[in-house]
Amino acid sequence: MSLTLHFHPLSSFCHKALIALYENDTPFTPKLVNLQDEAERAALRALWPIGKFPVLQDSARDRTVPESSIIIEYLDQHYPGKTKFIPDHPDLARQTRLRDRFLDLHIHMQMQTIVGDRLRPADKKDAYGVAQARELMDRALGMLEREVASNTWAMGETFTMADCAAGPALFYADKVAPLAGKFPNVAAYLGRLTQRPCYARALTEAEPYFRYFPTE
Repeated sequence: MSLTLHFHPLSSFCHKALIALYENDTPFTPKLVNLQDEAERAALRALWPIGKFPVLQDSARDRTVPESSIIIEYLDQHYPGKTKFIPDHPDLARQTRLRDRFLDLHIHMQMQTIVGDRLRPADKKDAYGVAQARELMDRALGMLEREVASNTWAMGETFTMADCAAGPALFYADKVAPLAGKFPNVAAYLGRLTQRPCYARALTEAEPYFRYFPTE
């Protein structure tokens, strides 16, 4: 197999890339990276100096591809399958990328701010920053609540890159601010995402690591 994914099963952005790979049954070699191991951390930085996963290596094309959205676009272009993640129509493609960015920046990253604060020492916590993150995430979830009220998926009835972004963003957001009471449409959408085989598989593989997720 020419593709190798450097990742960790608990990582939300790695889930995003895994959803795309599993959706199209794209063959790849998984390379789990333990960031607590200095050698593995150094090896990841040799591939991508930013030092964050996921990172996709393609030995057949001699390419190293970082960042989950870019990985999905790369797969769409060079390893297409039954599901096309970016529509061909330019307007729909732009709208899909916008929804992907919206989910990543205004839900996913805000969730990570909240979770990251739980990992800080008591004297380093940022209550103000967490409150800001919760407010922005709540506002974004309210917008999404209206959007998915009559849609099966983020872009309507077609599964796209936006849904790859939505799965982990909402799965972990639900753990820091349960969705069902305030955002029932979003909660139902998350249910559809977690039942789709591609994400169900990623979640099953992540189960042994969920005990490391900070609950408070």
